[in-house]
Order: sequence, then C-alpha cells, then structure tokens
Amino acid sequence: MASVGLLYVGAVLILNGLMLLGKVDARAAAPLNFFVGGLQVITPTYLIFTAGGDADTILAASGLYLFGFTYLYVGFNLLGGLDGTGLGWFSAFVAACALVFAGLNFGRLDDPAFGVIWLYWAVLWALFWVVLGLKREEWTRFTGLVAVVAGVFTAAVPAFLLLTGVWGDYLTESAIVLAVICLASLALAPRLRGPEPAATQAPAPELRTDDASPSARVDVPAARPGERR
Repeated sequence: MASVGLLYVGAVLILNGLMLLGKVDARAAAPLNFFVGGLQVITPTYLIFTAGGDADTILAASGLYLFGFTYLYVGFNLLGGLDGTGLGWFSAFVAACALVFAGLNFGRLDDPAFGVIWLYWAVLWALFWVVLGLKREEWTRFTGLVAVVAGVFTAAVPAFLLLTGVWGDYLTESAIVLAVICLASLALAPRLRGPEPAATQAPAPELRTDDASPSARVDVPAARPGERR
C-alpha cells in the first residue's frame, strides 16, 4: 500500500518542481498536493493500525506523515496565499528526520537503496527550508530541479519496482545507480543557482561649487582702475 502512495509522491514532486521552475501556476498545483497529502496521511494511519504491533512496520509508516503533512501544508499555502516561512521551518524538521530514517535504512532495515533515497529527500527538504524558511530565493530554480529528479528517481521508479516485486532483487545496484544520479543532479547547483542580490551602496555625494557654504567662499573685490594686483 505504501508503494502506491510513493508512486503519487513522484507525481506531486515533479509538479511542485515544475512550479518552482516557473512552468506551472502555483494555484494549479494545489489540488494534487491535497490529493497526495491526504493519501500520505491515510496510508500510514492504516498501516499502523493493521501492523499488529510490529515495530519495523510502524517505524516505516511513521515517516510517511512527514510528507503527507508537507503536501497538505503546500496546498493550503498555495490556495490561501500564505507566507511560506512556516512551511520552510517545518521542512527543516523533515530534513532532520530524513537523515535519521536514512541511517535506519542503511542499518536496521538493511535497505541501502532507500538509505540513499532518504538522504536525497533530506537534501531536498533542506533546500525547501533554505528557499522558504530563510528566503534565499536564488536557490529556487535549483530546488525545482532537485524536486523533479526526486519525483522521478526516488519515488516513481522505485514505486514501480516495488509494485512489480523486483525491488528486493537489486538493492545494491539500485543504491549505486541512485547515488550517481543524485550526486550528478546536485552538481548542477552552480549552474542553476541564481545570482545573489548585489549589496546596495549609497552613492557618494557630488561636490558642487554652488552648494558651498558662504563661509567657505572668499569674495575678491574687483580691481580699481589703475590698480595692479
């Protein structure tokens, strides 16, 4: 069931990435954020209630709420025209949690491929924090690209592999391929990062002779006829 949700997470990440790249109107992206956000809240709730107390199942399901709440938050922000700082700082919390889930996948859950995926999600949500929480808008285009890459390679493709039952056969290979793709996308940061706004400096005042104070001017009397100076 979680694999079905992951497929549509891919769709919403691609859409939100295109929105950040200026290809999709913000309000037009809101409905899908509500749909996927709702799905990513209902799904883990069902999984937890039917887990029978299995700790690993509950652990894996708990991480889905991070993204469900994110997409619902995005939807409300887009429709309501709300300031993005709240979502930005929530994204910082998600990024920190994603690092923990990455470590758990590398260790306790023995899934290095999803360990790489969680690391990439940590980077993406950290970028959301930078753009929205810290208002560093020069990172917007790069964040949009990372979101699109995440939607395709860390959500949609793994979802299809999970749904077809072949994910477990290629964990190591998937981890290596994902790591290469993710690192390659992050290497594009210098190209897509917008220029930082130049510091505004007050222009130096111009020196004008007609503005000089009376005390600074010396009146030289005109020469009298026959007088030499």
